[in-house]
Amino acid sequence: MNPALVTYGSLLIAITLEVCGTTLLQQSQQFTRPIPTLGMGLCYAAAFYFLTIVLRTMPVGIAYAIWSGLGVVLISAVGVFVFRQSLDLAAMIGLGLIIAGVAVVNLFSSSISH
Repeated sequence: MNPALVTYGSLLIAITLEVCGTTLLQQSQQFTRPIPTLGMGLCYAAAFYFLTIVLRTMPVGIAYAIWSGLGVVLISAVGVFVFRQSLDLAAMIGLGLIIAGVAVVNLFSSSISH
């Protein structure tokens, strides 16, 4: 299998699991609801497992920048669409800059193999 596909596929899975875990963190109501709390822990554990797969071929700084950047953007979207939270203009501009930063790292950095 193509190593880049494994790396980016694992990164996508790790990001998705982290966003699911953070969503369940909100639902756990400070760990007072057992099912969301258990789901959160499982999602976070699985997210870190998939991140370790990514770290076989991608530098930790680059992997974490992509993971955390896209995670922030996606969990902000969950906040807006699922929890009906609002974002002001400054927050939207900041999230746009995060997306731009992730794009620059992926498109132009020689630190990762393309």
